[in-house]
Amino acid sequence: MKSKKELKDAYRQMSFRMGVFRLRNKQDDRIWIHHTMDLDRAWNSVRVQLSSNTHPNTALQEDWNRLGEDNFAYEIVEELEDTKDPAVDYKKEVQALYKLCLEELQPYHEKGYHQQKS
Repeated sequence: MKSKKELKDAYRQMSFRMGVFRLRNKQDDRIWIHHTMDLDRAWNSVRVQLSSNTHPNTALQEDWNRLGEDNFAYEIVEELEDTKDPAVDYKKEVQALYKLCLEELQPYHEKGYHQQKS
């Protein structure tokens, strides 16, 4: 059996898929976009928030409550390659990628759940 220290070290060595994902309403194709350092766990996290009625986006939460989970799709928009370069600030890179995706996809008004900032 591995020690706590060995388990922590093994966890630190793991690499996670980072990037931008969207939750798409299958009824009207409205999207909600977000970024994460772990694409594989993001869907579960968002689903828990929505299922427990605690998601910060009110419009998305209302549609989820009305339509149900089966009417939403989790989709990866962009994935950031992990180059293993210690000089790279992956958090900043993922946030920059998110901003680019917002610009490109424009998930505002009838196209999405985001509020456009002036």
